This record gives sequence, structure tokens and C-alpha cells, in this order.
Amino acid sequence: MTTDIQQRIHEQVTNNAVVLYIKGSAKFPQCGYSANVVRILNLLGVKDYLAVNVFDDPEMVPGLREYANWPTLPQCYIRGEFVGGSDIMTEMYQSGELKALLGDLAA
Repeated sequence: MTTDIQQRIHEQVTNNAVVLYIKGSAKFPQCGYSANVVRILNLLGVKDYLAVNVFDDPEMVPGLREYANWPTLPQCYIRGEFVGGSDIMTEMYQSGELKALLGDLAA
């Protein structure tokens, strides 16, 4: 994997409070799991987040797998830390842990 993609991912996750790597866009997710994580952030009132469409760059998916050491998409980062994918975010949402982690980023 090129260091360019690793550097770009690092910059995205450290320069934005919340980053979602999804299939499609936040307005038009292209898989159910991506739609689920967007829905969760919307339910929590998170307005300001970076949604990266992994289909826009062929290096993004393998780069993310290496960066997070996590094989699946979507991937969510909050304040530079990898949180997880759809299942983990769903569990954290249901338990209230995700809202607590987001703090003032949630409405």
C-alpha cells in the first residue's frame, strides 16, 4: 500500500471530528450498512462530519483495511480514533455509548 493513501486517511481522520468511510455518499448511501451508519449519526443530530465515498478512489478500500486493520466497510472514526462499522455503531447507539463518545458533536 502506498504511503500516499495512508497519509491521506490519517489527515482525514485527524483533521475532522467525525469521519465515515462509506459506499456512496451521505445523501445516497449505496449499501445497507453505509445507510445504517449515516442514519445513526442523523438520529444523534451529528451535523458536521466527513463522509468519504470509497468508490471515488480505487486505493481507498485496501488503504482503509490496512490503516484500521479492519476488513469491512463502513468505518467510522471519532476524534481520530477508529470506532468500528455498522454493527458496532448500532450496539453503541442502542446502549447510549455512542452519544456519550460524541459528546458535544451530537445534538
